Amino acid sequence: MSGAWSLHFLGVGNAAAAARLGSASGVFERDGSPLLMIDCGEYALDAYLARYGAHPAALFVTHVHMDHVGGLERLFTLAWFAAAQTGPVRLYVPAPLVPHLQARVADYPGVLAEGGVNFWDAFQLIPVSRGFWHQEVWFDVFPVRHHRPDTAFGLRLPASALWSGDTRPIPETIAHFADADELIAHDCSLRGNPSHTGVDDLEREYPQALRARMVLYHYGSAADGEALAARGHRVARPGLTLPLAPPRRDGDQG
Repeated sequence: MSGAWSLHFLGVGNAAAAARLGSASGVFERDGSPLLMIDCGEYALDAYLARYGAHPAALFVTHVHMDHVGGLERLFTLAWFAAAQTGPVRLYVPAPLVPHLQARVADYPGVLAEGGVNFWDAFQLIPVSRGFWHQEVWFDVFPVRHHRPDTAFGLRLPASALWSGDTRPIPETIAHFADADELIAHDCSLRGNPSHTGVDDLEREYPQALRARMVLYHYGSAADGEALAARGHRVARPGLTLPLAPPRRDGDQG
């Protein structure tokens, strides 16, 4: 597929580090323009507005922890009052997350003080399962290991890049979905826990061939990022943009 493709990191921090490192979020870019934002924590939306000068037109949600969806209420306001010019924001949400997202951000009565507006009026909510088309590009969606089953998901742009989302190690899943030399953006902190990958987990669970394609994000501090880099890992910083191979467009996606 023609054009110059890239992955831009709006933020790389975990929930505790988001104020300093930005909420973990990325944007797939085509020819320097934003195609699809991944997650919308409060600080991620700030970074998006600063880089692109307008709110996102399309967004994928990996899971509904507030450091990943805490910017949606503000995005509602921006999108609602600009809807006549921009239309609704396309919001791609894995189907099992829709009830959680509704309860988390959309169920409060009176989204505007004046009334007469539903939260979803500013969005085009598109539930997805194994993947979706956006701007004639196919994206794969897959479950990851973050708390309960079917509450967190990753995203793949075939032959281009994979975004793990918040997860414990999932070597078999990554090997399956990153089978075309994709760049792999992977959750990794200096120390792991029951919901996130630590560097010891990463080095134990993934073969070197996969680790060589990884760039790590969702860590706890700038010092942790330096420590990860000192162990030989490529580490994403806020504002990093990485070139990508053009994605594959095929008819047998999945």
